[in-house]
Formats: sequence, C-alpha cells, structure tokens
Amino acid sequence: MNKFLNLIVYMIVFILSATSTLSANDNKISAYLIGKYISVESAKSKLAKAGYEIVASYLPVKNGTTILFTNITLKTQASKEGRANAAVLRLFVDEKEKMISITNPIYFGKAFMQDDFVMQIYQSELENIKANFQGLENSKDELSFDALANYHFMMSMPYYRDMIELGEGNNASLVEKAKSYKNSKYFVFELKLSKSSTLIGYELRGKTKEFVKKIGRSNAAVLPYCISIENSKARALAPKYYLAISYPSLTINQFTTIAPVPEAISRELSKPFQ
Repeated sequence: MNKFLNLIVYMIVFILSATSTLSANDNKISAYLIGKYISVESAKSKLAKAGYEIVASYLPVKNGTTILFTNITLKTQASKEGRANAAVLRLFVDEKEKMISITNPIYFGKAFMQDDFVMQIYQSELENIKANFQGLENSKDELSFDALANYHFMMSMPYYRDMIELGEGNNASLVEKAKSYKNSKYFVFELKLSKSSTLIGYELRGKTKEFVKKIGRSNAAVLPYCISIENSKARALAPKYYLAISYPSLTINQFTTIAPVPEAISRELSKPFQ
C-alpha cells in the first residue's frame, strides 16, 4: 500500500512539475499596458516624476497623441550595436476612446534587444511604470516570451535581424539628410545614443499611416517609425516585421487589407538618403 501511495504522490509531483515548466516556457507577455484616460500633460508629468525624459510628442491619428520617452538605462542598453530601436518606450493617449496604452518594456525589450536582453533591467522599468500609472491592465495583444526574440509573422516573413538598409555614408551626414529632407517636414526627433549610434523618429505620409485606422488605433503608438543610424548605415526594422510585432493579434486577413503598406513605408524611409 505504501509503495502504491508513494507512486501516486510521485506521479502527481511529476505532473505538477511538468505543468509548471510548460507554463513558464509558454508564458504570455502583453505588448501593451492599458489604463484609464489621462490628459497628455498629466501623462508627461507622471513620466517626468518616474524619471523619464520626454523625447517627442507625435500625432499618429486624429484625437490621439504618442509620447515617446526614455532614460539613461534604456539609452545605454540601446547603444549596443543593432539595438537602437530599444531606446524609446511609447505612451499613447487616446482622446477618442478615453484610454491610454503604454508599450510593455519586457515585450519590446526582448523583441528589440534580442540576445542582449537582461530581464532584471526591463522588469525594473515595468515596475517603475506601474508604480506611477496605477491600475494598468495587460492588453489582449500578447506573445509567448520565448517566441519574441525569433518572432516573424509567418513563413518567409522577416525577423528582427532582417532590417532594411536605407543608405550609407558618414553618420553625421546621414543624420543631417534625415533631418533636412523636405525642410524637416518628416523629421520627428533625434536621439543620440553613442558616438556611433543615433535613433531618428520619422513621419509617414498621411495615406501610408492610415493603416492604423484599419488594424487598430489602440496600438497607434507604433508610430512614428524609427530609423537607426549606426556605423555609417541608415537602417530600419522591416515593416512586415515591425507592424506584426506591434500588432501581435493581427490575422492574415487583416494583414491582407494593408498589403501595400510595408512597401510604401520602405520607399518613404529610403527617400531622404537617395
């Protein structure tokens, strides 16, 4: 009888252990943190109180504002080669739907830092945000943590590493081209990360950025688009990757409705460097 009971206990422990391991490996991470509506000025005030630097404010959609913010920790991490996109977090204030949405530091940190991701650093950023924005809830947009670094929408679609090359030349010259194109009409911000790395925020034309209306304004923090200038090259995340990682609940049918958009984005981003 004792042997039988021991066997039962062993089996229960084994099953619980296996379940726990599966749960840990399949841990879902939300892309955004959703909160009750506050004004743009109130959001900026809370970010400043939390120790963040406001990089820029941007209007991706009507009655909506994206606030891009950073701090020394994020900039230091993003100064590593090929990691510039991790330099900023984003807070979207939606005047229409009366809500806010903040990019999850762990989600986008893992996606953009890849093998350089340090959980302790981005967990700390998440806790800081939650401490200063009470009542945040996880968005329904989510992915498995283990899938983030090697994410792509589907077979033949680009990964994080498959960035599009926009131009080559002296770093300062590339930055100036991005800033002065069409009399700075499309320039949003410049964020210096190191002697050899700069992140540029870039405006898309009205018709191109209308994809946000089609696939979800709640994720409008996806804009402005960013260009990294590093080691004499101007590059950007492949649009088919960036849109998919920013809209993880996107279906193939929804993606089809914006089929021309990725190519249009690539063309627009490359124009300042031609």
